[in-house]
Amino acid sequence: MSEHRTPPSERPSQRLMRAGAVIIGFAALTLLATAFGARFYSRSLSSALLILVLIALAAAIILHARFLILARLEHRETANALDAARGDFQQMANNIQEIFWMLDAESKQVIYVNQAYEAITGRTCESLRDDPKSYEEVIHPEDRVRVLARLNESVESGQFDEEFRIVWPDKTNRWVWVRGSPVRDSVGVVRRLVGTAQDVTARKSAEEQMARNLDLAESAWAEAEAFRKTSLALTQNLSMDYVLDTLLQSLLKLVPCESAQILLVEADTHLFLAREIHNDGSSTRIGKFPDTLDARDSRFLMQVLTNRASLLISDTAREQDWKSFKGVAHFRSWLCIPLVGSDSMLGLLCLGDTHSQRFTAEHLRLAKSLAIPAAVAIQNARLYERAEIYGTELEHRLADLEMAQQALRLSEEGRTLSEERFTKIFRSSPLPFSITTLVEGCILEVNDAFEERYGYSREQLVGRTVSEIGLWDDPADRQRLVEKIRKHKHVANLVTSLRKSSRAVIDTIVSAQVVELDGRQCLLAVSDDLPTVIDLNSRLRSKSASAT
Repeated sequence: MSEHRTPPSERPSQRLMRAGAVIIGFAALTLLATAFGARFYSRSLSSALLILVLIALAAAIILHARFLILARLEHRETANALDAARGDFQQMANNIQEIFWMLDAESKQVIYVNQAYEAITGRTCESLRDDPKSYEEVIHPEDRVRVLARLNESVESGQFDEEFRIVWPDKTNRWVWVRGSPVRDSVGVVRRLVGTAQDVTARKSAEEQMARNLDLAESAWAEAEAFRKTSLALTQNLSMDYVLDTLLQSLLKLVPCESAQILLVEADTHLFLAREIHNDGSSTRIGKFPDTLDARDSRFLMQVLTNRASLLISDTAREQDWKSFKGVAHFRSWLCIPLVGSDSMLGLLCLGDTHSQRFTAEHLRLAKSLAIPAAVAIQNARLYERAEIYGTELEHRLADLEMAQQALRLSEEGRTLSEERFTKIFRSSPLPFSITTLVEGCILEVNDAFEERYGYSREQLVGRTVSEIGLWDDPADRQRLVEKIRKHKHVANLVTSLRKSSRAVIDTIVSAQVVELDGRQCLLAVSDDLPTVIDLNSRLRSKSASAT
């Protein structure tokens, strides 16, 4: 809004004022001259001067009257212009979306506020008229002291610039950005504080969401990095001790707690403590007599084993049967995750802390995520330990294979005696033996143990190939066996799967050597079952006990 203003030199009222002042000054000088110079001139001259003064005063009075009339007209015009400006200002103030406010600098009471106050604070302007300091109650209690202190300081500092929360009548929170500055009088004293307030809730929400997203991204990156390092560590060494230690150490970094345990399934509902690690870094390994548990003695363990679902207890004091839970009764927070691999229950991952409310849903998610590679690593370690243990047990059995091969070689030199010796060793061995051609896989001979294990009679096998019978669950495994035989002349402890006559698949470990029969290269092979999980756990416990 613009307003045309007449320069001071062009205003009639001011010209009249100056002219009147000049005339009055002239009259005053004339009177002074008459008063002090009466003795020097005649009475007629004095009368003339007096008349002249009176005329001057009359002219001055007329000029001043004219001045007053013009001044009143100008005042009326100024008042009208001021009212128009005030109306324009009020219209502008009511249409802007920011609060325009004015406070008394000393009392901090509201002098003026526009209609935007109602839209932004949810309170009426009349409430400020009734109580000019009621705006203080709008400020969030946690921000109020700071904001009011900054407002008082702004009188001296000259600036007020704060972002803070306000509370709506419905108890919801919003954010405002308030800026202000002091207004001084002609002598420099601060009389008013004026400024604006803007609703920045949307921006703050966007900033908070961005911060949350950034935190989530950083958390996800840290989680992914932890999983990457854990997965890498778990694949670097297949030793069960290494796998268990690495797993629990990684878990404590993701989910801080006082104790982390791994319970492995021994048979049915029977569990044994495979490893325990504490937040001070100490670790408990399997001793000569490891702690064993029967899940049937604890409804909490049975719940996890039966449902294969994780369990989070925030406060064990609220659980009626918790005090009878052997080994963990002192924990106030408990987290248990099943370890499932190849659809088999391998064990349980348990976390405990003596403080209640220690674990959250996020901790549960992290532990469940880590349980997936943990189950795979434990399963691989079991297979590795199983092959290692069984390989050791088969070393003395390979002597039977060597003896059979030797007898077979001797049979070429002395048919009668050597054939009888080979037949005796071959037939009487408790392990399944077979002789097949190297390339075609045609079965030339099997012993009684082979017939009993795979459910075939000798007549059903001899003269047929292993592919016709479907003996190998994965024919590619035999091809790999042949390739290794051609390269090394023998193969020891190859883990594979073979099919029985009933088509049931059984895990098997195979050792074989190349022999020559009637000028043809053949395979003399021995096979047997892999140890059961129960036998493996027992042997693992015995092995660990002997190591300690």
